[in-house]
Amino acid sequence: MLHDYKPSAERKPKKFKALQWFVIGLGIPLIGLALVSTLNTTTVTPPPQEPTLTAAKGATIDIEAPADSVYAEVPLVLAEAMNPPPYQNVTLTIRRGDTLDKLFRKHDLNLGDLSRISKLDQARKRFRQLKPGDEFQVTHDQGRLVSMYTNLDLTSALKIERAESGFTAELIERPIEKRKRLAYGVIETSLFESAATAGLSDRVIMNVAGIFAWDVDFVLDIRTGDNYYVQYEEIWQNGEFVKDGEIIAAEFNNNGRKYQAIRFIDDNGRSDYFTPDGLSVRKAFIRAPVDFTRISSNFNPRRKHPILNTIRAHRGVDYAAPRGTPIHAAGDGKVIFRSVKNGYGNAIILQHGGNISTLYAHMSRFAGVRIGSRVRQGQTIGYVGSTGLATANHLHYEYRLNGVHRNPRTVKLPQADPIDDQYRQRFLAAVEPILQELENFKNTQLATIAYSGK
Repeated sequence: MLHDYKPSAERKPKKFKALQWFVIGLGIPLIGLALVSTLNTTTVTPPPQEPTLTAAKGATIDIEAPADSVYAEVPLVLAEAMNPPPYQNVTLTIRRGDTLDKLFRKHDLNLGDLSRISKLDQARKRFRQLKPGDEFQVTHDQGRLVSMYTNLDLTSALKIERAESGFTAELIERPIEKRKRLAYGVIETSLFESAATAGLSDRVIMNVAGIFAWDVDFVLDIRTGDNYYVQYEEIWQNGEFVKDGEIIAAEFNNNGRKYQAIRFIDDNGRSDYFTPDGLSVRKAFIRAPVDFTRISSNFNPRRKHPILNTIRAHRGVDYAAPRGTPIHAAGDGKVIFRSVKNGYGNAIILQHGGNISTLYAHMSRFAGVRIGSRVRQGQTIGYVGSTGLATANHLHYEYRLNGVHRNPRTVKLPQADPIDDQYRQRFLAAVEPILQELENFKNTQLATIAYSGK
């Protein structure tokens, strides 16, 4: 049989046909056996087992199914279920004359949703205080409101979301970071040019001038070579600079005189500036109650009046300033006169403690003060004008002690109260490290100047 399975080449062709049929007859069973064997030996992949999850507490695990498994499609399905198609987003920006109702109509947003939101206490309060530039980030689904977000101020925001029962409003904190910065400036031509050279903003240098305004007239007293050191805060949010903050400490050297001021915040949140020994840098009155360009007429008992052309005492100081410039109360006091007063035009008189009164004349208009109302030092009480006997826009300012006119520019001003006794020790303890930090910075700047040969 084996011999017949391997026929020799010398076989005659006549016998080959019989052998061919023999091989075919034997091959069919063999092929069948081979197929059965193949079926019995084919590897069948069992259904994938659920993976064993082992991880430390708090860790995260990625679960991956075999690429050829039907379970490999599950994460995609879950992702689609957990992340539905995104909603539409639009930013509503308030411009002059705008209302939310108008903006909702413009963007085809549901007015009924706006009506329901407006009934929430926090939202109603926010909507009453709209001003140009305010923004509302709105998320909606084909006009149907999903959520609304708006900043209230630097540290808080309002978030409104749709809930099963309607809408909810939540106040959200916006954390800020305060960073300290030190700067040094030398006056060559002007205070503002020196600030620009030192990398200081107008806001910071104006605050420096405001702190020392009782001792230094930044229009008339500034000299070339005057210098200053300032430590102030920068406000950062989400890793980005927002704005300059408050001044922590400052030193101003003017014509050989040194002035220092350190900020202190009391338990009521009120901040003020004091000298290192606890005296207030403020006086009870400020020298000039308006930001002026020049003194157009000084205190002069024998001045010739520019309109009447007669010798008539000028018992105050005239500060030339553009029409509409705010006029500030020189000190805390009470409004005892607010009306038109002869040649003074629109005028206000304030009564202060210690039998002191101040007069402000030629106003273009009054601010929101009435007779009998109390005002704080620095509060705006009116605006520069030229009413009454005036040839140009200016403020005429008078200072009276016991009814007698004194020169506002030279009269000795009463000192404001020192730091309260209950805060004195806390203040003195805080002053030392602040002054040391400022002194170290000064020494560094002086060493740099000496090294550069300037």
